Amino acid sequence: MASVSSVGIGSGVLTSDLIDQLVEAERAPTEKRLDFKEEEITTELSVFGQIQSAVTDLRLPSRTLADPDLFQTLNATSGSSAFTATADSSAQPGNYTLEVSTLAQSQSLSSAEFSDADTTTIGTGTLTITINGASEDIVIDGTNNTLNGIAAAINENDDLKANASVLYTGTGYTLVITSQETGLENAIDISVTDTGDGDNLNNSGLSQLSYTSGALNLNLDQDAGDATFSFNGISISRSSNTVTDLLQGVTLNLNGTNPGAPASLSISRDEDLIVEKVEEFVEKYNALQSLISDNTKFNPDNPASNGILLGDTSTRTIQNQIQAIFGQTIQGLESASVRSMADVGITTNKDTGQLEFNSSTFKSKLSADAESVAAVFADQGRTSDNQIEFMRAGSATKVGSYDINITQLATKGAFTGNVALGASTTIDANNDTFSLNVDGTSSATITLDAGAYTPAALAAEIQLKINADTNLTDAGKKVTVTVDGSNQILITSNEFGSSSVVNIENVDTNTAATLGLSVASGVDGVDVAGTINGQTATGAGQFLTAAEGDDSESIRIKVTGGALGDRGNVTYIEGVGERLVDLITGFLGANGTITAKNERLNTQLDNLSEERVKLNERVEALEARLVRQFTAADIIIAQLNSTQDFISKQLDALVASSKGDN
Repeated sequence: MASVSSVGIGSGVLTSDLIDQLVEAERAPTEKRLDFKEEEITTELSVFGQIQSAVTDLRLPSRTLADPDLFQTLNATSGSSAFTATADSSAQPGNYTLEVSTLAQSQSLSSAEFSDADTTTIGTGTLTITINGASEDIVIDGTNNTLNGIAAAINENDDLKANASVLYTGTGYTLVITSQETGLENAIDISVTDTGDGDNLNNSGLSQLSYTSGALNLNLDQDAGDATFSFNGISISRSSNTVTDLLQGVTLNLNGTNPGAPASLSISRDEDLIVEKVEEFVEKYNALQSLISDNTKFNPDNPASNGILLGDTSTRTIQNQIQAIFGQTIQGLESASVRSMADVGITTNKDTGQLEFNSSTFKSKLSADAESVAAVFADQGRTSDNQIEFMRAGSATKVGSYDINITQLATKGAFTGNVALGASTTIDANNDTFSLNVDGTSSATITLDAGAYTPAALAAEIQLKINADTNLTDAGKKVTVTVDGSNQILITSNEFGSSSVVNIENVDTNTAATLGLSVASGVDGVDVAGTINGQTATGAGQFLTAAEGDDSESIRIKVTGGALGDRGNVTYIEGVGERLVDLITGFLGANGTITAKNERLNTQLDNLSEERVKLNERVEALEARLVRQFTAADIIIAQLNSTQDFISKQLDALVASSKGDN
């Protein structure tokens, strides 16, 4: 606005208020147009932001339905408080009975009572505590030979699978030693080297803590025991109350006993959970559809009530592409019992465009053909050969069927001994140790227990000791040891492929002669080899991955056996859920429909801001020009007024003079 307060003084007409009115007259029409356009764009941006949120909300349930494991979700239902169970997607539905007789328990030993826990000395020497074949030496000397000191020494040994504590009974203190794990195999054996009185077996000094053959000087408060139960009438025992290896994919938790009262265990598909996820999917789609309908409506009788996004190409693209996915038959399911969303009870109301879900139809189809129902929503791979398993596909994989040809099967690395074992082999100090390398990891020295072994028993002993080696177990390496047809020891890695090796690195004096295990390399494993869709695939162990750049790219299969040559095909199916996830991710991507729309609207807002700057600059220039022009005019008027006053005074003087002369 005008800032020169002197404007109009000379004339009283060309004032600052007049300048302000002229400037405002110049500003108002453009500013009104810009305000209207900004409000329109801001409203559209807000509404489209709601659609973006609704599209994003639809992606989550779509991703849930795109996971094939959802349709394999199982419930495990127990008919007794004696046990509970859980099941993962690898389990199979079924009904069983379970009767728990005993629970697994850990062994607990206690000493005699002492008058105190931290003053009375017990003795000195070494406690050798053995649990499940693993022994640890606990040194007791003058610094830790009280109950508290001995308990602390035991607990400080992280490799020992036992805990110790000192309890006050009300009349005295006692040392309690308990195995950390349950089961008969985790019973505690404590042998003593008593450096005090030199007697390792008597009930005095440190040897009063012995609990081994010939010297059971501790109290057995709770014996080690296995869980025993009957499963479908079959007697079973386990060292733990958590049983994971009875039924594939099922974990049993034994909590109590129910002798004489077998209870049911039911493993069934969790249909309610699957239906819940489908309902969530339908709800999120309908929310999006309602939002689009409300904002693209057309009312020829009242155009003012038309939707803000009526005619918007971005909104129409989003709606049309999503609806196109819903209305299509799933490629690869043309001959299946279900081929589309309509077949599983999800239909579109022609009047509202909303999805309608019939859960009864869905459950019926799910019970009849769960695999095809899953394929309606999730990506799925099917193979025509039962010794080839589909593992996964990728974002670049195209829907279709691809031929498989196998030129080489995967094998495991193995080492074969070169001596045929006799009916009995004696293990002694000259042949009881060796070390080996399994899949690139070297073991520590393996020590076999002394004794006479049949070939099968010797193989079992070697396998037990190798698989108990800490170096190997920490690296996740295991072997299987058997006796081959020539009665020779065969050590086989549990892994397939070119990285699977078994090499003997060190042996004892007579190991080579008696066991046939000499320092040498075994036969390395090989990777599976072959083609998918006629293109050379990459093998890694039993896994074969399709070539990059091919339609089958990223398909991965597992070849577990069978013949060489043509092995049928693998078919990749992409369901509604998977396709929607890809579509929505594309919408939201850097070059996607939603991103482009938002960028376009924000660019328009930026342009409006630039127009406002130019408008301000234009009116400021107009105001300055008017101030200059008004000021100049005002000066001229002031001068004219001054001249007028002078002339008036002269005329008045003449008139007065004329009257005086008369």
